Amino acid sequence: MSETILATLLVFNQILNAGNAITAFSLLLYALTFNVRERVARSLTLLLSCVTLVYFGDVLTSLAQSDSEIELWLRIQWVGIAFVPATYLHLSDALLEATGRPSRGRRIFTVFLSYLGGGLTLAAAGLTKLVAGELAFSDSVAYLRPGTLFPLFLVFSLTILIFAGVNLWRSYQRCLTRASRRRMRYLLIGSIGPLLGSFPFLMIGGPGLAAQPQIFWGLLVLINISVAIQMVMITYTVAYFGVSFPDRVVKSRLFQWILRGPVVASTVLAVTVVVNRLSIRFGVENSRAVPFTMVAVILLLQYVITLIRPTIERWFFYGEDRGDVARLQLLEERLLTSGDVKQFLESVLNAACDVMGVGSAFVAVLGKEGLELEVAVGSHDPLRNAEDLPPLLVTDEKTGFELLGSVFTWDVYWLIPLRLADPPEIVGLFGLYARADIPNFSPEEEARLKVLVERATVALADRILQREVFSAVDRLVPEVEGIQRLRAAALYGRAGSLTVSMDGVHTQEEVTNLVKEALGHYWGGPRLTRSPLLELRVVRRAAQEHDGNPVNALRAILRQAIERVRPEGDRRFTAEWMLYNILEMKFLQGRKVRDVAMRLAMSEADLYRKQRVAIEEVARAVAEMEREVVASETTEGSLTEDG
Repeated sequence: MSETILATLLVFNQILNAGNAITAFSLLLYALTFNVRERVARSLTLLLSCVTLVYFGDVLTSLAQSDSEIELWLRIQWVGIAFVPATYLHLSDALLEATGRPSRGRRIFTVFLSYLGGGLTLAAAGLTKLVAGELAFSDSVAYLRPGTLFPLFLVFSLTILIFAGVNLWRSYQRCLTRASRRRMRYLLIGSIGPLLGSFPFLMIGGPGLAAQPQIFWGLLVLINISVAIQMVMITYTVAYFGVSFPDRVVKSRLFQWILRGPVVASTVLAVTVVVNRLSIRFGVENSRAVPFTMVAVILLLQYVITLIRPTIERWFFYGEDRGDVARLQLLEERLLTSGDVKQFLESVLNAACDVMGVGSAFVAVLGKEGLELEVAVGSHDPLRNAEDLPPLLVTDEKTGFELLGSVFTWDVYWLIPLRLADPPEIVGLFGLYARADIPNFSPEEEARLKVLVERATVALADRILQREVFSAVDRLVPEVEGIQRLRAAALYGRAGSLTVSMDGVHTQEEVTNLVKEALGHYWGGPRLTRSPLLELRVVRRAAQEHDGNPVNALRAILRQAIERVRPEGDRRFTAEWMLYNILEMKFLQGRKVRDVAMRLAMSEADLYRKQRVAIEEVARAVAEMEREVVASETTEGSLTEDG
């Protein structure tokens, strides 16, 4: 009985080791994916990298067949073990800085010394036997005996970890809100896990720890379970740093990542190991049931996650915001996109052609720039003479119908205005290829055509209403983004950010995003009139030349930046002038994407790629102009003081 329990604990421990390696690596990818530009997240990735290497070494050690291979993997583990103290100190320093206590140089120097000590430890453990000595076994448990300098490593690690613990405690004390203090407590608890999972306890008390195998392996199972939970806790806390998304988005994103990553991978691994061992026990080695089981478990887990995830997120992550989030999700699911409208209108036009027995029909929309073709079916070219279309009230022929209203004859088409009831206005035209000079309909045709016209009108009306919603969202987004940024900055003790106005942007990516938004609203819009770029010094200086109007100043700065992208010489439509031509035609002239693509002889997809590069060049030019102004003001200040 005891042997069965011990064998079960051994298998369970192997599964947990592999699961923790998967979990650490998955959380490492999560941090690299969503907020890698935040120093706290980058330091966490280093810590998780160390933990991944340690558990990866444990897994490969348990699978090794020879003593030399076992020793190799045990020494490779020291790539992670040697740097764990340094990464703890790095993480704690980043947290203290994020909570409003930046280093004055001493903490950074200490972090550098800790990494230097980790490198020396790795060299001593991997290349010599000064830290990690000879390979030893205790009741089939492999470990490296402590070397001559192992006590020095313990003292070094303990010292660095004490410094890290002090920094973590100071970070916790600097948190002011209940949410930030609660999350920092999660981080303090979670920070214990990676240390437990990566520290070489067997080197301290190898024979004694393995003397009671059931107790030893039982404790190891509990430690591995706690390490997995604590790694999730520390990643959960760090996920909030450097992002301006609402809490529910961060929670939902991490929850999905864990479910579809570590949970699925670890479960598949566990089931595979169990099925494989059961197959061997029943005398069937290399059973075909193993790959079948793997595929079945993957599909089943994905199915279950898809079913339960929305409900769990709605009840545990959204809280009082469930109603608002539900409406947003409903809008996303029921959104009538341009493609949906065209697809529906094509169906309506095909039905109208069948009803009337004609071969061509179209729907045109009355927009700000005049009549625009929305959808057309059939072989004829509708609106080929659209510029000759007379005003709706001045027509060649006019025939009244009780159900359809007025039908106009134009060119080779009969035109039926698409009218809204409230407010009373015409939103488009329903065109049918004329089968006679004067419109004529049978009562049945008129009744069926009326239904089709009403449905086309409803589709266009809904599309117009949605555009109004999007317009309101465009006005709202910049303010919401600003509030979210301030909320995220003030959450962990940097409350002073709420009272400090924007004085520029710090990263090139932020400049690029803001330049893109401002160019999109170059001729007017909230992303220009409320852009944080208005606070740049170069814009403030330019405002003096534009009657104190910062918006006109920003517009002028953007134009100057575009001119810096312009090559020398006369303008041409060659590859050298590609970026400038895109910027000048798309933003300064305000042309449509389709027109610009046709003029430059490229596809719209290629145009968008080139446009992204062009905007990056403009952002670099704006940043360069800002640096020039800052340097100029600094020089002027120095000359004033000297004078």
